[in-house]
Amino acid sequence: MDNLLLIAASESNANLYYASGFLAPDSFIYLSTGGESILLMSDLEVDRARLQSKVDHVLSYSDYEAKAKQHKDKVTAMDVVSALLKEKGVSELTVPASFPLECGDGLRALGYKLTIKREPFFEQRGIKTAEEVDAIRKTQIAVEEAVDDLFTLLHEASIQDGHIISNGVALSSEMLRQKLHLTLMEKGCLAEHSIIACGVDACDPHQIGHGLLRANAPIVFDIFPRSIETRYFADMSRTVVKGTASDGLKKLYDTVLEGQELGISRVRVGANGKAIHDEITALFESRGYKTGRVNGRMQGFFHGTGHGVGLDIHESPSISGRDCILQKGEVVTVEPGLYYPEIGAVRIEDMVLVLEDGCRNLTTYPKFLEIP
Repeated sequence: MDNLLLIAASESNANLYYASGFLAPDSFIYLSTGGESILLMSDLEVDRARLQSKVDHVLSYSDYEAKAKQHKDKVTAMDVVSALLKEKGVSELTVPASFPLECGDGLRALGYKLTIKREPFFEQRGIKTAEEVDAIRKTQIAVEEAVDDLFTLLHEASIQDGHIISNGVALSSEMLRQKLHLTLMEKGCLAEHSIIACGVDACDPHQIGHGLLRANAPIVFDIFPRSIETRYFADMSRTVVKGTASDGLKKLYDTVLEGQELGISRVRVGANGKAIHDEITALFESRGYKTGRVNGRMQGFFHGTGHGVGLDIHESPSISGRDCILQKGEVVTVEPGLYYPEIGAVRIEDMVLVLEDGCRNLTTYPKFLEIP
């Protein structure tokens, strides 16, 4: 078994939170060796870690700092880590690709051999337990309720001079995003960079959207908050028009929906994500929707079909242009899109749980284009 070492802040490092079950804003040390999991914690956090973490042992950083000082007067953080490693008889370590360079250099200078492991660092993170699936679904429920509030607002709004008016005020991307984030917070979720992009803005898939929303134009909503309690994300996209969509946009929407339904039908244990992505791409091509650069801008279907969701919003596995065999228990998105500035943009996204003979859709919100 590898000796695994992580040094990070679990609040921003999902691998460390997954391994330790302990949430902290400052860096701490995790070691897995000989079938044991160990945290080396500051005096500030050691007692809380003993109560809240799921590791086998929580040790005091200051105790090992004192041990390190028995051999040299001025010690570094890696001297302290070394005191623990020597006690455990460890000389070789596996660390993630994101391991701090300063720490890696320090350990190598002390004679330790480090092997870098790329993501997924913990392969088992991709296979969700029933509890993890339930956590993701609970976050998704919050997403669906919050989006429904926005769509109700759009339904009740009027159209004046091409703008969408609610209570005498023209609605903007910023206004809807603020309302969305406040609603999600009330439901125990935190969202950042939620996409509410209208018209040409939406033709850049990661453009969050700015300015007044326009009637009769596509608005892409891509919402991906994290639960404050469980730390698990959800991810959903819908494309709607307040008013009437053009014939070209209706055809675009129907084609993306057909592609998404095709992708969902192909998800199952043993399926290759690349084959799913290639089949959707071929469908779009057969409908006349080519992908490529036009006037210096990418158009068509130029992103992956899907990605894993869990403690990170983007994690393994991948449904994209590279080979990736799906496994039972993985949660993946299926989110094809088509983007043409002269027509509009459409992206539709659900999350599904990979099963032996298909998948379970964790997204229950309906799909429709026009909001009257």
